[in-house]
Amino acid sequence: MTDTLLIGLYALAAGGAVGLAGAAALRLLRGRSILVHILVLLTVTVLAVVAGIVTVAQAMFLSPHDLWVVLVTVSAAAVISLAVGTVFGSRLAASAVWAQTARDRERRLEAGRRELVAWVSHDLRTPLAGLRAMAEALEDGIIHDPAVVDEYHRRIRVETDRMAQLVDDLFELSRINAGALRLVPTTVPLRDVVSDAIAGVAPLAARRRIHLIAADSGWPYVRAGERELARIVSNLLINSVRYTPEDGSVHIAAGHDPDNVWLAVSDTCGGIPGEDLDRVFDVAFRGERARTPGAAGSGGGGGLGLAIVRGLVEAHGGRVAVRNTDRGCRFEVRLPAT
Repeated sequence: MTDTLLIGLYALAAGGAVGLAGAAALRLLRGRSILVHILVLLTVTVLAVVAGIVTVAQAMFLSPHDLWVVLVTVSAAAVISLAVGTVFGSRLAASAVWAQTARDRERRLEAGRRELVAWVSHDLRTPLAGLRAMAEALEDGIIHDPAVVDEYHRRIRVETDRMAQLVDDLFELSRINAGALRLVPTTVPLRDVVSDAIAGVAPLAARRRIHLIAADSGWPYVRAGERELARIVSNLLINSVRYTPEDGSVHIAAGHDPDNVWLAVSDTCGGIPGEDLDRVFDVAFRGERARTPGAAGSGGGGGLGLAIVRGLVEAHGGRVAVRNTDRGCRFEVRLPAT
């Protein structure tokens, strides 16, 4: 009984010394990744066992040969334990990081959904109130000036078109988020898509005296869904025109390299603060603080255009990014070359 107690005390003392050293190491490594902490814990555990066994073996006055056998056996077991533990620890750390990333993303998405509901409620309630007031004025016959009547009709049409566009954006975004988007890839001449998009944005640009400038050459073909590609280009152009001050310019160019076809839209909006660069593609992020607020008649959007761009680009296996330039910012879309 006394021998057993001594053996236990020797093992406990050796393991405790290793454990205290491990605790000190963990304290020094605060702030490191979870993988580092897992590896330290694993190493301390294995070394504590090894230290206990070696201490007990020495205390038992084993012969040099038997002691050597014990050391070799324990060392081999420790190496295998560390190797297996490292593999599973890496997977555990990766799973923990993935889970944390997923939780953070879910929180951002939930915040975005709440903000989206607030924006949409505002963007629908305000024009609906105006439409009702104008419709009641026309219905009651209290407006007799033909010019005012024509202006009311025009404003009703404009607001109706804007709300219809907002509903279309919401539907498109819901399809993207639900994974219900069905692409029909074809070989599309990018020049034709850009020409159509410029023609559609030209009236808005003309009202704000924004110059739309397209490159003369370098337009490649791209394998993509034609409708989705047109939406990508149109949304990027509309976004740049809305946020560029009057008498500014928007440049659009394209090209290709061995792996990608790229499309770039550059404007003179004045740039985006660094803290907002990672958020411009989030749902309902408008960034009026970051860029020049839309002027009257610019048709401020619902904060969905760039989110739709990112969703459509990623559905094609591509990526979209934005960076600041000397006078504004540059949006760049990259799609697979084949």
